[in-house]
Amino acid sequence: MTAQSPAQTTAPVSRLKTGAEFLESLKDGRRIWIGNRKLDTVFDEPGLRKGAELMAETFDDQFKPEFADATTYTDPATGELSSRAWQVPRSPEELRDRRKIIEYSSLKTGGTFGRPSDLSPGIVAGLMAYLPTFQKKKSLIDGCNPDFAENIEAYMEFGRKTNLTASESLAGPQTDRSNPKAAEAAFLRVKKATKDGIYVSGAKTVGSIAAQANDIFFTNLGGLTTTPPEACIWGAVPIASDGITMISREMVSQPGASKFDHPVASMGEEADQFIVFDNVFVPKERIFNLGDPDGMSWYGPVCAFAHWHVLTRLTVKSELFVGAGHMVLDILGTGKIPAVQQMLGELVQYQQTLRAFVTAAEAKASYTEAGVLVPEVGMLTAGRLYSIQEYPRIIHILQELCGQGLVMRFGKDAFESPEIGHYLNDLLPGHGVSAMQKEHLMNFIWDMTSGALAGRVALFENVNSSPAPRLRARLYEEVDRAKFVDQVKTLAGMDW
Repeated sequence: MTAQSPAQTTAPVSRLKTGAEFLESLKDGRRIWIGNRKLDTVFDEPGLRKGAELMAETFDDQFKPEFADATTYTDPATGELSSRAWQVPRSPEELRDRRKIIEYSSLKTGGTFGRPSDLSPGIVAGLMAYLPTFQKKKSLIDGCNPDFAENIEAYMEFGRKTNLTASESLAGPQTDRSNPKAAEAAFLRVKKATKDGIYVSGAKTVGSIAAQANDIFFTNLGGLTTTPPEACIWGAVPIASDGITMISREMVSQPGASKFDHPVASMGEEADQFIVFDNVFVPKERIFNLGDPDGMSWYGPVCAFAHWHVLTRLTVKSELFVGAGHMVLDILGTGKIPAVQQMLGELVQYQQTLRAFVTAAEAKASYTEAGVLVPEVGMLTAGRLYSIQEYPRIIHILQELCGQGLVMRFGKDAFESPEIGHYLNDLLPGHGVSAMQKEHLMNFIWDMTSGALAGRVALFENVNSSPAPRLRARLYEEVDRAKFVDQVKTLAGMDW
């Protein structure tokens, strides 16, 4: 009898990055200004530093068993362990698996990072979904002739292999809307084309996490079929590229606060950046469209995964609203009041409806020309429209459930003060919880609904999802109504 050797198992090659490696990658000489102050590094501003450190935790979580399934997958083509952020779904199971990292990052940040590091890869996946279309396209700018399809595939592989964090900025600066020339003036434009790449100048805005990312993935917002050829660009460059300057909006988080006083705002933030491109070189290998107005009109289909991300994140946040609202009823002893039950019921209705939109978008997903499974865009658009219409009311309901608890808030120092703490502890207890425990919940809800960070997030949700009129216009364009017309004609006996 021949002895059998124990089976040899080899761990797959890992393409994951640690939190320390991510933070180290941000020390690259990037140019960031806040007010009149130029930062030496992103870590010199507490809000940016804390936000980067929170992002670093998401990298470390990849190595923890409890988060591994949500954050990582084994790439089927290479067998390498990779971040789910760079997974391109080609089956219903893979689509559901890809959603896990969206739900993970949304919960990790309390939904306050509208563009966490797993969002931008979704746009690259959207380009991959229409690879045959981009394969047929050619540069319409003389002097530079990139292979768009080859570049898209290479960038997806580059992102996966390096566990890349990329910011995306599609919107242009806010200018005089009555003058089309004023809006066009701020577009990113090709200033010079060479065989090795192009030089671009202009600006992008609402560059969320740009200061805390490795790359910037950019275009001029799609659907602009009248955009001049020199402004028709899709591309990506390192955020520390020569000629890129970031001007940060003011910080709205509370990075120096205790976790008790500001459970969410103390985690830092994704600080939106106004990004100036001053003769920035974009290598030929990092260009995905150049000079083709029709390529710009693919914004909607290409960004389907990003819009799925937005809707999923809002769904996760709605679940936090329901959980917090339920806890308020418990600690205030108001759960048996019919009117209060109905208010919580509205929060549940919002959450259930958003979850239904996500489920329906995935159930109605379809394969693209490249064999990529993409959520149904009509459901995504309708879900985002519902979410932003109801969001202000949902916030108001949660605030109303808390009553004076949000108006009269006290920090940990006050509770621990030997002179006044006993008053607060003795006179402000909740139902079955201490006064401090009740206050901790109120502080969480303040951060999610009422503080400066919450105000910025509420404004961002509306801008990020697109204003309601634009979403209604998209529904008009995206949803095929021919079947519904046929049903009316059949029922009514119309033969015309």
